[in-house]
Amino acid sequence: MADGRGELPPQPPLHLSLPPASKRPCLRPAPRGPGPGPGPGYSNSRLRCPESLLDCAAKAVAEKWAFERVEERFERIPEPVQRRIVYWSFPRNEREICMYSSFQCRVAGEEGPAVGSNASVGSGAVPGGVTTTTGNTGAGSTGDGLPFRRGIRLLETGCVENVLQVGFHLSGTVTEPATATEPEVTHRVAISFDRCKITSVTCGCGNRDIFYCAHVVALSLYRIRKPEQVKLRLPISETLFQMNRDQLQKLVQYLITAHHTEVLPTAQKLADEILSSNSQINQVHGAPDPTAGASIDDDNCWHLDEEQVREQVKQFLSQGGYYGSGKQLNSMFAKVREMLRMRDSNGARMLTLITEQFMADPRLSLWRQQGTGMTDKCRQLWDELGALWVCIVLNPHCKSEEKGGWLKQLKKWSDMDICPLEDGNYGSELPNITNALPQSNLAQVDSLGRPRRTVFTRAIEACDLHWQDSHLQRIISSDFYMSPAYQREGESLLFNPQGLPLWLDHVPTACARVDALRSHGYPREALRLAVAIINTLRLQQHRQLDIYKHQKKELLQRGMTTTTNLEGWVGHPLDPIGCLFATLTETCRVEDDNAMDTGDSGEPKPPVYQHVSVWGCPDGSESYLALALEVALMGMGQQRLMPEGLYAQDKVCRNEEQIIAKLQELVLDELLVQTLRKQAILLLEGGPFSGMGEVIHRESVPMHTFAKYLFTALLPHDADLAYKVGLRAMRLPVLESSAPSGDVGHHGISIVPSRYPRWFTLGHLESQQCEVASTMLTAAKGDMLRLRTVLEAIQKNIHSPSLIFKLAQDAFKIATPADSPPDITLLNVALELGLQVMRMTLSTLNWRRREMVRWLVTCATEVGLRALVSILQGWYTLFTPTEATSIVAATVMSHNTVLRLSLDYPQREELASCARTLALQCAMKDPQNCALSALTLCEKDHVAFETAYQIVIDAASTGMTYSQLFTIARYMEHRGYPLRAFKLASLAMAHLNLAYNQDTHPAINDVLWACALSHSLGKNELATIIPLVVKSVHCATVLSDILRRCTMTAPGLAGIPGRRNSGKLMSTDKAPLRQLLDATISAYINTTHSRLTHISPRHYGEFIEFLSKARETFLLAQDGHIQFAQFIDNLKQIYKGKKKLMLLVRERFG
Repeated sequence: MADGRGELPPQPPLHLSLPPASKRPCLRPAPRGPGPGPGPGYSNSRLRCPESLLDCAAKAVAEKWAFERVEERFERIPEPVQRRIVYWSFPRNEREICMYSSFQCRVAGEEGPAVGSNASVGSGAVPGGVTTTTGNTGAGSTGDGLPFRRGIRLLETGCVENVLQVGFHLSGTVTEPATATEPEVTHRVAISFDRCKITSVTCGCGNRDIFYCAHVVALSLYRIRKPEQVKLRLPISETLFQMNRDQLQKLVQYLITAHHTEVLPTAQKLADEILSSNSQINQVHGAPDPTAGASIDDDNCWHLDEEQVREQVKQFLSQGGYYGSGKQLNSMFAKVREMLRMRDSNGARMLTLITEQFMADPRLSLWRQQGTGMTDKCRQLWDELGALWVCIVLNPHCKSEEKGGWLKQLKKWSDMDICPLEDGNYGSELPNITNALPQSNLAQVDSLGRPRRTVFTRAIEACDLHWQDSHLQRIISSDFYMSPAYQREGESLLFNPQGLPLWLDHVPTACARVDALRSHGYPREALRLAVAIINTLRLQQHRQLDIYKHQKKELLQRGMTTTTNLEGWVGHPLDPIGCLFATLTETCRVEDDNAMDTGDSGEPKPPVYQHVSVWGCPDGSESYLALALEVALMGMGQQRLMPEGLYAQDKVCRNEEQIIAKLQELVLDELLVQTLRKQAILLLEGGPFSGMGEVIHRESVPMHTFAKYLFTALLPHDADLAYKVGLRAMRLPVLESSAPSGDVGHHGISIVPSRYPRWFTLGHLESQQCEVASTMLTAAKGDMLRLRTVLEAIQKNIHSPSLIFKLAQDAFKIATPADSPPDITLLNVALELGLQVMRMTLSTLNWRRREMVRWLVTCATEVGLRALVSILQGWYTLFTPTEATSIVAATVMSHNTVLRLSLDYPQREELASCARTLALQCAMKDPQNCALSALTLCEKDHVAFETAYQIVIDAASTGMTYSQLFTIARYMEHRGYPLRAFKLASLAMAHLNLAYNQDTHPAINDVLWACALSHSLGKNELATIIPLVVKSVHCATVLSDILRRCTMTAPGLAGIPGRRNSGKLMSTDKAPLRQLLDATISAYINTTHSRLTHISPRHYGEFIEFLSKARETFLLAQDGHIQFAQFIDNLKQIYKGKKKLMLLVRERFG
């Protein structure tokens, strides 16, 4: 075994096949003589005593050596030694049992064994050699239904009985207590084990699952917790060797008698084969023994049901995008990571099985054929799969043949056409510009000439990485690795000026190494490498700052930079920043208990962190928690190009939010605030390598989400710095109209392909920009100077009217709390933003425009009289004429507004005068839509009213419709101006044309009203309107209705002053009704012929009724009966072919 720092213990070889049952031939004779029993086990007396040398040696051998090797190495093994080896070969750590019986298993504060230590996985912390679980008795509040919890309950309620260990085989019975619906059931359980690993399990419950059932758990925990109560025997072959022929025959016969129905056929078959000299069984020396332990060639790995892994993954994938299935698959990925952390070879084995099912998903070929992308949930699962493979191949101690096998398999998957691409697309997007790991010479190239990068490409590239670099080995091996003081002058690639080691590597690749160390159970080494990476990033940050200071004048003159990072760390497939943050904070986490967490019911408690000094730090001033905050700020503040493609851009946003959620869990103390301030200042001064720098690339990822966090965190401690950060981050240059053409990146690739690149997440980014602005507005309440600065930034940088309107609403809401006086400074900001929205949306369509106009009037009302007067006087830059009259002026002139502002008479008159002026201006500009509103608003001012009326009259002959004129005419009558109403109605009639078949036209009521109005005014008005009616209306039923109404009462009943009315009914034989009667009769004749052209039998009855109404009109004339008779005769002659119809006509009219 390896010893010393930096030397990692050798790992067992990894095989992907399920190990066979241990049934190797046993030939060695058993030692004679008495031997000790099972031993005192874990009694209290033993816990107080040091272990014997026999137990120490037996533990080491039982964990590392297959029992066959022990037998081969030593000719005779004393029985006491055999017993102790067999005794110590059973797993000793309950955490391992938990790992194979539940999806989630975490022991608070537990870390994997350190690199270079002799501690082995599974070696216990208790002197007796067993890791026990305390505080976990009975069912907990979480995970009650999981096999591990249920197994504990069965154990503690005495349900485990008849436990017997024969060699490397454990058996027993577990009784499930009766329930209200199920009777009591007893299950037989058998477990085989080897080198502290369970290699096979059998249970009578017939469990079909990835994990061990509760009965296997109960029996395993019984053996771990109560070893002194377990009967222990040597392998059965040893016992049989001690028997003579008679004893062996008796044993066999008794066994057959006890189980004759199951065993007898097999026993007879074996007897026949043994008695046959040429049988296969006689060609092999010895006989198999399932209790004798593993052979040298057997795999040393835990039992894992491969078929069940395949089936469950296949089932989860078939459920599509359901939340539960994605959650289960993520739990399986977490289980792989847990196995890796325990250095369990089943981690890679299980991931291989999962990947095979992912690649067999039938949806992959369907998505490829249709050219559509997979769902986000599915895409995230593939990302995690790819990241896990990077972790697997970067195992610090995997053998070269293992890595070669993985590489071959990964290339096979990657070469398949259906393999998902790294950027989430099937080649339909523009090429990615990435600075990834070195490209393999065998990489495929797509039709666009770029390497085809699949989700497995990074894992394939990671296979070329190794851990043999001496500098790297020293970094991860020691906390005190520094350069000598005399070598710290000048530049160095290995150490910073303080002598601390650096690791100059592609940052995501370096962080993948950290993740691999952490995932494979080397947390201390992962921390050391993480600190070296952060020291490197710090040094690069300061050097970049120095470079920028020399170029600052030139860059500021240009106002934009072509220099930026082409590959961002946030949203990167390897999640470098998230990896470093998790590694550093993990060691600072304060755990509140030591219980295993095997369930996920209920909301998890937020983590609590404490400062832990960096090991080996010269002055002890560094804290892992402060480093975690610092590296998160560095990564989030990195200026980087927005990647191509919807998925890659969405991933940037999602990863950013995940990191910020983690940052928000930190309680900012003095040290963290100091780190925050320092990084914020560096980011502001950082030039083109900082997203907060003074000059940025036009297509840089915006910093809005990050800035909101910084602003909120800094505000209580350094308000000036908080506002500097927030205001600097408000920009969104990709939406600016002017941009330098032909910006070229580091690789000579044009990175400004068009004026508006395809930013699929632009809506989300703009909303985040709005959130930053809203946060600053809220914080600046009452501070006029800061409010004005924030307002200017909003007006300069936000280009979406709906978002500015939201900001205005937010400001208004904050400025007008229900329980205190309004804040006038913030109200004015809300009003200015509202005015900007009005100007932006004046000439464009916006479905919220009406809501915006109403809100602006409300806001101006809260501000006061001057604001209302201002928007009334400058209405043409803010509103359409219709909005200005129907919403703005009408609301301003309402009684509620007067009461709200408590206006005196001069103020009311000033407001009313402005509203009337606005109304007349709008009526002039758009008389069709504003005339009526203008008349309404000017009612109380005679001059204004007359002006508005004249505007209507002037516009009536050109731009106004009959409907608008009728509406205004009715309004005039309602206001007591019947003659003006008549004039407008006459003008409306001139625009109307009512065809013979339009007997349901909406204007009919207006025509009837106009005729009634004329009739009420007198004979002259009626004589004026009837020629217009005759000219415009050709519908017989409408004309007859008008005629009937005019003959029922005398004209002139309106009682116009200065007019005399005779009170006599008008005759249809004289003007003006004679003209109307002739027109009506003519209309009936024409309509009759038109209807008869295309009449069907089902309309015959309706037609006869129509003729009856016509006859009533004909009879109003002196010779009407003669005219009607002639009309009927003509119909009979012309339409004599319609015999049935003409028969009905004769029956009714003769």
